[in-house]
Amino acid sequence: MTNITIAWMALPFFVGFIIYLLPKLDRFLALGIAFISADYALYIFANPSIVNIQLLDNFGVSLTIDKLSGFFIITNAIVTAAVIFSCWNTEKTAFFYMQATILHGSVNASFICADFISLYVALEVISIASFLLIAYSRTDRSIWVGLRYLFVSNTTMLFYLVGAVLVYQAHNSFNFAGLRGAPPEAIALIFLGLLVKGGVFISGLWLPLTHSESESPVSAMLSGVVIKAGVFPLVRCALMLEEIDPIVRFFGVSTALFGVCFAVFEKDAKRMLAFHTISQLGFVLAAPVVGGFYALTHGLVKSALFLIVGILPSRNFKELQHHPIDNQIWVVLAIASFSISGCPLLSGFGAKVLTSKNLLPWQVIAMNIAAVGTAISFAKFIFLPHQKNEEKITVSFGFWCAIVLLLGGLIVANAVYYEAYSLKNIIKPLITIVIGWLVYFYIFKKLVIKLSRTIEELDHVIGFMSLMLILLFWIAWGQLPFLV
Repeated sequence: MTNITIAWMALPFFVGFIIYLLPKLDRFLALGIAFISADYALYIFANPSIVNIQLLDNFGVSLTIDKLSGFFIITNAIVTAAVIFSCWNTEKTAFFYMQATILHGSVNASFICADFISLYVALEVISIASFLLIAYSRTDRSIWVGLRYLFVSNTTMLFYLVGAVLVYQAHNSFNFAGLRGAPPEAIALIFLGLLVKGGVFISGLWLPLTHSESESPVSAMLSGVVIKAGVFPLVRCALMLEEIDPIVRFFGVSTALFGVCFAVFEKDAKRMLAFHTISQLGFVLAAPVVGGFYALTHGLVKSALFLIVGILPSRNFKELQHHPIDNQIWVVLAIASFSISGCPLLSGFGAKVLTSKNLLPWQVIAMNIAAVGTAISFAKFIFLPHQKNEEKITVSFGFWCAIVLLLGGLIVANAVYYEAYSLKNIIKPLITIVIGWLVYFYIFKKLVIKLSRTIEELDHVIGFMSLMLILLFWIAWGQLPFLV
């Protein structure tokens, strides 16, 4: 298993450079890497025992491969394959596929790292590859958004690195388990880095502009898998250390409510999806024991939604209300929206039921409110006017391959928690969806409130990072007694 894992980790980086040397094979090589990752994930599920690999003693590299890793890796594989399919007939160069492959490999590495230094290296490679993809179009806007992302990412990772050093000073090890007994400031600094990288709570205010201004395939990768590289270590630490679990759950609830509060008011489709990504990360963190399954369903559906929104005639919901979209596009848009709202027959239903069963009592009311907010947000898509388009639809075959792969994954993933299909479990999500639709029709559809984007400016984003650091120091020193 050790040799297989090392080869699997190294292969995307090797193939990434091969792509640049053999540009005519770029799409095929990139797609092949995604399929290999899918095979590796299936191998993990077929052999559920936990594998721990120690390569360089306490100085790194510690790897842990288990079912949790499998969920995140299969998500990365499917999303990457779908993005490559969607770009198949476009004019994307070998540089794009090279960066997508390197990004895929570095994200995979973050899903099996069990020490803070190896994770630091993986997250930094992710930042560079993401920046190059965000700035791929080479417009002034894309370059500025990419540099903004890179600046925020690198700044917060400096804090993370200091925290990792403090963990090593305490235990002579960089292993995740070193958080137990580490100085409170180490926990605060490391969590700041991971929360910002994952776009969690107010530290995720960099995310809406970055995701909404990127090209749709890039947005699909960012929202589907890249931000989960910051969330995964939080879930892993919560499962390893009972002292960390209340902190992670607290931020799960906070970010679920925070993101959805912006999403329900947003009039721009891509920005709504970006804010809702923040909210859905809260569901992943709110119940860490089932966070892997929720991450899978969210990654598939959010990637599909970003790809679909990329071909709509407009991003403005008001304009879409007066320009009916084609029936075929509306059907796939509605299916994805139903899944993320928790409708039965799609894996979003099972993920929400399983998450709700693993919530603590103090979390239930807040997460139910977030679920209603999700239904309100995606009612904007479900109730868009649509009609049969008499003209030939100019949508590539690759797009449909991507959508079939993503939505098909949502159907197949039902098997993960088929026990969810009981009358009691079905009624609650349906009631939640109906309540959300009613609130949308009678309140939010009529509102003309436009939220200010001032808080998303770079200086304010850095200011909120400072506030998050203060909050984390307070939580770490107080050990969150009111939630334990």
